[in-house]
Amino acid sequence: MTEKPGTAEISRASMAVAALSTVVEWYDFTLYLYFATVLSRVFFGGSESSLLATLAGFAISYAMRPLGAMVFGHIGDRIGRRRTLLWSMMLMTLAMLATALLPSHASIGPAAGALLLLLRCFMAFSVGGEYTGVVAYLLEGARKDRRGLITSLASAASEIGALLAVGISALTVSAMSTAQLDAWGWRIPFFVGAALAGCVWVARSTMEESPDFVRQVRQHTVPESPLSHTLANHRPALFRTFAISALGSITYYVGITYVPAFLSSSGILAEERSLWLSTLAAVAVILVTPLAGALSDRVGRRPVLVWLAAAGVLLPLLMFEWMARGTEVDIALSAIVLACLAGGVSAVGAPATAEQFPGEGRLSGLALGVTMATAIFGGLTPFLAELLIGITGWKVIPGVMIAAVALLVLPVLVRMPETLPASTDALTQADRA
Repeated sequence: MTEKPGTAEISRASMAVAALSTVVEWYDFTLYLYFATVLSRVFFGGSESSLLATLAGFAISYAMRPLGAMVFGHIGDRIGRRRTLLWSMMLMTLAMLATALLPSHASIGPAAGALLLLLRCFMAFSVGGEYTGVVAYLLEGARKDRRGLITSLASAASEIGALLAVGISALTVSAMSTAQLDAWGWRIPFFVGAALAGCVWVARSTMEESPDFVRQVRQHTVPESPLSHTLANHRPALFRTFAISALGSITYYVGITYVPAFLSSSGILAEERSLWLSTLAAVAVILVTPLAGALSDRVGRRPVLVWLAAAGVLLPLLMFEWMARGTEVDIALSAIVLACLAGGVSAVGAPATAEQFPGEGRLSGLALGVTMATAIFGGLTPFLAELLIGITGWKVIPGVMIAAVALLVLPVLVRMPETLPASTDALTQADRA
């Protein structure tokens, strides 16, 4: 990737709105996983297979994320980053409000689960371009020497969304009986999410356009077909982006958001206690994310990602073993370690993936690389982990899954050219080769 002239920093107000707006996306998707056992009763009847059906719905809906990312990525690359971020948030607001108003299995039977799945697909399509759009926007408006820190704020803010989700879920579960929760209490977190999304949509209307997109318009370099442009010119970058995102997705969705369902379904901790434990893990991620992003500005994206991948090979097996057999203190420490690992990968992965592409076609490149990896290693893996534990009875399976992906990704990261702005000539030469 070569840096092109004519870019400038975005105002702090627009940067703040962009960074904080990832709260909504992660609030919704982590809420679904944190509330999985509740939703399995409300929408799928509470049978033995209900939790698997709920997690399967999460996995199926994730298949819509790449499609949404390509649609919104095309919009962002053709008519502007600001426009795509406004449209996606409007659709997210409608999807969360509709979810909060859904009838339950007790009211309409199996159709309730089908309606939930339909809205999850609509939501997944809406958020397809959310995170990648925000990361691109922050990268393009940040100072070159602060890109790691600034773009990592998208990851930190997303974890604030996860923290809100787990906190509100825990408060809701602890404040009422199971009968009240299943009858109407489950709606509360979704109404909160719809209100939050509406507020973010209003705030986004004040954002400036990305200076890099303004440059493209001025220089007449906006690609006619961003997706074709990216496929023709940046295939190695797509492969690297997929690898980084695969590691980030499985560490996050198995190492953080699946943990409450794992602890409660395995009988290790009660539903309420496992949700409060996840609150501690979310706080740990918020603290570690900007540190990892700032470190990557000093030593480079590649070495930090290599260290984190090596830790991903070694730590998850031990952490899930401790959660399965250890004391409550062991469980808490294990959950925090896994959360910090995932937070570090997300923090450095944000700038590292966005820097793989020039401004022209950047959102489409991220749509292909990031969301395809997320659909496979994010949406599918909680369901697969729960299924494999049920088949084998081996509670360490989630750790094995993370370690396997980390081991496969590690050689790619070791050979990846550095993407710091001072090192982009090396990246360009590698792509040409």
